[in-house]
Amino acid sequence: MRRFRLPLRSAARGFRPQAPRGLRVRLVVAFLLAAAFGALLTAGLTFHRARAAILDRAEETAVADLRTQLDSLAPDLTLPPTAEDLRGLTRQIDQAGGARAWHASGSYRGGEPVTASPGTPPVPDELRRAVQDSGRAVHQRTEHDGRPWLALGMPVAYSDDSGDTDTGTDTGTGTHADADAGSLSGLTVYAAFPLDDDRADIDALVTAAEAGAVPALALALVPALFAARSVLRPVRRLRHGAERIAAGELDTRLDAPGRDELADLTRSFNTMAETLERDAAELRRLEAGARRFAADVAHELRTPLAAMAAVTEVLDEDAASGVLPADTEDAVRLISEEVRALARTVEDLMEVSRFDAKAAPVHREDVDLRTLVTKTLQLRGWAHDERVRADLPEPAPVRVDPRRIDVVLGNLVANALHHGRPPVTVAVRVRGDRVRVTVTDRGPGIPDEALPYVFDRFYKADAARPRSGGSGLGLAIAQENAALNDGTLTAANHPEGGAVFTLTLPSAASSPGTT
Repeated sequence: MRRFRLPLRSAARGFRPQAPRGLRVRLVVAFLLAAAFGALLTAGLTFHRARAAILDRAEETAVADLRTQLDSLAPDLTLPPTAEDLRGLTRQIDQAGGARAWHASGSYRGGEPVTASPGTPPVPDELRRAVQDSGRAVHQRTEHDGRPWLALGMPVAYSDDSGDTDTGTDTGTGTHADADAGSLSGLTVYAAFPLDDDRADIDALVTAAEAGAVPALALALVPALFAARSVLRPVRRLRHGAERIAAGELDTRLDAPGRDELADLTRSFNTMAETLERDAAELRRLEAGARRFAADVAHELRTPLAAMAAVTEVLDEDAASGVLPADTEDAVRLISEEVRALARTVEDLMEVSRFDAKAAPVHREDVDLRTLVTKTLQLRGWAHDERVRADLPEPAPVRVDPRRIDVVLGNLVANALHHGRPPVTVAVRVRGDRVRVTVTDRGPGIPDEALPYVFDRFYKADAARPRSGGSGLGLAIAQENAALNDGTLTAANHPEGGAVFTLTLPSAASSPGTT
């Protein structure tokens, strides 16, 4: 059977939601969506039940009214009826319908329905077949000229005792002749009337639901904001606590009222902060102890090493004069080299301890970096060494501590000569507000796995030869000195082979303290 559909207007037509940002917005939107879904589901179920109730009531009332009319009019009809008799019967039914605006038609023994009203909608074929097959009253909702209609089909039965006709109908999806009422007479009456009033009632329900949706969502916004606030408040406290811990305030603790999941999370946060504070204090204590130990050892070794160095100088003079036996001479030279290496290591340790204690002094001067490079090479005897080349094409004014930059350059060139292959090139270039010094060798380069650690203290890339002429502190000290002069020191491999160390310093025009 065809059934008409009553359209639902949607206020959300054309709405394209976008992903909200922020936890508060997402919580509020989720709450409102849940409220809207609940309201929509409730409204949909209510509308469905109300619509069904309105239509069922209209159908039951119509069937009862038509039965009443047939019970009154059908006994006066002569069987078999003529077309004029059927037309008169339907005219009476139409007139008796009153405000219901019946449009009736009659059919005898399956003939074409006869009607007295030219505007009567055609009887649906499926309705006629259903009445003929079941012998019961049948109703069907349909559409005609864009309007919803209710069509009824009701067979008329003979009466047992008097031969009169009787409708013998029942409400519901159809009626059938009562077994006590007699057999069917072959007369079937069809009636239809518009459901405009019922459609108006259903549209009113839809309008009321739409009108109540906005206030409902507005009211739902209040508990949504309250719920978001109650959830976000401990989350915001946790964020502030995490920021304070990240800033170094390890004594941060948060109140954890309640017994919900957020309270458990806050207590876990407090436990974590307490553990971090305890571990950090222990690490600081151990680190301070290690620094004091290294500084104390280096300080205590300086005096005996100075004496040993003086003695080895005397022994070196004797060894050079040839007054010592050959075996003794070799031993003296070995001892002298080891004493000098140990003295350099002690000096490096003292320098590292000053870095750790933030006590390393910096005396800045305005100089040309080319001059510093030239002096470094001259002081170490590399100015006329074919193994070292200087590339100094343009002035490079900087404001630095010359002694510390000399240490950096000396360490880089010595490292290139010791671990790489000559020639070693020292190049100075000015790039905007930065001055760069690159020290490049032609050796095998630095292993890729060692690059991240070349500036670590006591790190040596060749683990198979841990005993070498260096202490493993030279590059670490060079990097510390570069940082003290607001510069950076990096290591890389040249595409054509060899290691490249780059010292980057601010030019004199951009250095702090210059005018």
